[in-house]
Amino acid sequence: MKYLHTMVRVSDVDESLRFYCDLLGLREVRRMENEAGRFTLIYLAAPGDEDAQVELTWNWDEKGYTGGRNFGHIAYEVDNIYEACQRLMDGGVTINRPPRDGWMAFVRSPDGISIELLQKGERLPPAEPWASMPNTGTW
Repeated sequence: MKYLHTMVRVSDVDESLRFYCDLLGLREVRRMENEAGRFTLIYLAAPGDEDAQVELTWNWDEKGYTGGRNFGHIAYEVDNIYEACQRLMDGGVTINRPPRDGWMAFVRSPDGISIELLQKGERLPPAEPWASMPNTGTW
């Protein structure tokens, strides 16, 4: 058995690609458009880890989704949790659960999908502004 991908439905392809690619750092590895079915599938992966993919499904006629938290979350290991969170925050993303412990943080995609970020290796020493930053919303 081999893990293939996690599928999440998106309502705005450009906004979702900005979040997942420009801010989170994933790369598009393939795309499939199905005109007859009126949907697009976009497969993303972390650089160097192309086997673990996220499939963004855009149903062309859908007007939005609710309940994105139903399936849990997607988790990614990052080289530096503080730098990753700063890049996301600078891009306008709310850090719902800041990395106060130097190890774990949560953010949400434009469609409300919970994304967990975990520090690679050992926890980083506590640092501001993260150490005193409160949770925002749900994660």
